Amino acid sequence: MVNKCAKNLFLFSKKFDLEDAIKKTLRIISDSFYICNLSDVIQKYEDWQRFMPRVKPHYAVKCNDDINVLKTLASVGCSFDCATLWEIEKIISLNVSTDRIIFANTTKIASHIDYAKQQNVNLMTFDNEDEIEKIIKIYPDARLILRIRYSSEKAIYKLGRKFGSDPISEAPQLLKLAKSYNLNVVGISFHIGSSCEDYEAYGGAIKACRKLFEFGTEIGFNFKILDIGGGFFGDSFNRIRHFSSIINNALDEHFPQNEFTDLEIFSEPGRYFVESAFTLISQIHSRKVTKNTDGSILDIMYYQNEGVYSNFLFIPLGPEEIIPKVLSHKRSGKKFKTTIWGPTCDSTDKVCENIDLEMLDIGDIMYYENMGAYTIPLRTPFNAFQTTKMAYFLSEDDRSKINESYELDFHHINADFNNNL
Repeated sequence: MVNKCAKNLFLFSKKFDLEDAIKKTLRIISDSFYICNLSDVIQKYEDWQRFMPRVKPHYAVKCNDDINVLKTLASVGCSFDCATLWEIEKIISLNVSTDRIIFANTTKIASHIDYAKQQNVNLMTFDNEDEIEKIIKIYPDARLILRIRYSSEKAIYKLGRKFGSDPISEAPQLLKLAKSYNLNVVGISFHIGSSCEDYEAYGGAIKACRKLFEFGTEIGFNFKILDIGGGFFGDSFNRIRHFSSIINNALDEHFPQNEFTDLEIFSEPGRYFVESAFTLISQIHSRKVTKNTDGSILDIMYYQNEGVYSNFLFIPLGPEEIIPKVLSHKRSGKKFKTTIWGPTCDSTDKVCENIDLEMLDIGDIMYYENMGAYTIPLRTPFNAFQTTKMAYFLSEDDRSKINESYELDFHHINADFNNNL
């Protein structure tokens, strides 16, 4: 069925009902698709402002560069963490001022530094001597932030293995070197690791940064920025209540407002903003049932139209597990050992295994919640499968918060679906 609303942008008036949104979208999209609740993104931003008012979030574009998410965050005033030329280019195309962009990549490609210079994106990170030499040659007037290594071993993705300088043995020497070249180092940053519930690690990292602020003052720097990085989960609105109290207490202890009156505190959250906003909907297109010699079912394998090469690449990259929900399925009560495969010809294209599900039929719809982080940017065109379609939803109360210049033409969910778009 042809959708008259080509952009699939819909308004809802009451509380968002995910399964209702899925059912209505199935009328206009027959393949797999994403449901994106942009009001969820806005709520996350407003919660951040309420619970951590001292900390200015810079959304990590690499996490999910969906254009309507970026437009939404730009509209409400969020700043951005960009790691490449192309990410900077994408944010600038939204008429975001360059003072809302941090080039947060400690090992930058030379041409990307030159592009940042041309666009006056002058705030960037570093963590080693060679990067200092590179910056001197290309963009000596840049404002620099030294990234230290303070990773938690409890983080699912330990970024300290690749980025950051040791706060004791390396960072002071790098600051001395930067000072000898008369570079403008304006602050210190860290990242405890992605998907990390070890919120106490923020306290230790913030304390380490305070010591480096003092060292910087001793050698002639006047640091104005503390960047506490990312690592925040985004699967629940309740998590921020926990981690914000720990971070706020550490900031008050080591960087009290009455002493650091002109300090800017940044963060680089990615999954926090988008993880819960996206739900992936897929359809079972094939099924294989293995039976015992007595005819009883041993296990079942389902094949769906989304897999590791599309939106589940995070599964082989990390220890995360995911289990689908079934849309409006008649529950038989009996469950079977189940494996769910993706649609490609690769035998490693496995979404999950050894999970317990009831008997499903070809054509049944499954959906996966909390699919907004590090899914869309990682997908591949393997086997010529196409990009997953999108359907966006926004509450009527939030419509006025979106910049009109972005021309997001929303349609009312009830009126338009009832007219069989």
